Amino acid sequence: MDAGMIVFDLDDTLLRDDRTVSDETVQVMREAARRGIHIVPASGRAQASMQGVVERLGCVSCYISCNGGEIYNAAHQPLQKVAFSTKEALDIAAFLEQEDCYFQVYAGDKFFYNKECGYAESYAQATLLSGQCVGKLTDFIHQPTAKVLAMDEPERIAKLLEKSRKVFAGRASVTCSKPYFLEFNPPEATKGNALVWCARHLGVDISRTIAFGDSLNDVSMLSAAGRGVAMKNAREDVLAMDFAVTHLTNDQDGVADYITKHILT
Repeated sequence: MDAGMIVFDLDDTLLRDDRTVSDETVQVMREAARRGIHIVPASGRAQASMQGVVERLGCVSCYISCNGGEIYNAAHQPLQKVAFSTKEALDIAAFLEQEDCYFQVYAGDKFFYNKECGYAESYAQATLLSGQCVGKLTDFIHQPTAKVLAMDEPERIAKLLEKSRKVFAGRASVTCSKPYFLEFNPPEATKGNALVWCARHLGVDISRTIAFGDSLNDVSMLSAAGRGVAMKNAREDVLAMDFAVTHLTNDQDGVADYITKHILT
């Protein structure tokens, strides 16, 4: 494939299961960049928790955070931001409080959550962000926010995903990056829209873009790209869609392997 831009999710896609980027993957990405291909990470993570990966790769043109809600250049300066109004964020918070969910919002390099539990601790460990329990978030939210994230058991998240999409139809993009995550973003804030924006910003025809992902929040990006590639370890419902599939998993450097065989040859 004659690629001009490579876009990829982080968790369960580029990152290994221990949340590291292998030396092989770094070398492949840098070789692609050396050949003039733009490298664009795209994650549901907040910007602050992506900086380490961006620096590790050392060849990023720009990157997408908050499921497309924010786009930054390699120097971590904002290029575009989309956020819920304070009212919309409060409406989502009220809904999640009624459902008795653990959930959180973001500001700067911190996340703020509603109740102490293992979800907050595991999230902090996974993202390297610091969190603060503030109690009732409908009393805490006083400004626009790019993302609201709820966590629960996968069976409950699956039910809440369906319910949330009906309740907030046209008002929010609701998706999952992991089976126990339920993620709310403004309706226009999707990885697919962000991919299109980055392609225009970097002067790359959309047909020359390739995207890698594993979960529901990646589907818009895989669909928008010239070629969408699902990971071998992707969700079953994503694997059932009409995307190419890597031969190796994220823990086997599946993205680097695919790029080497299909782009750098």
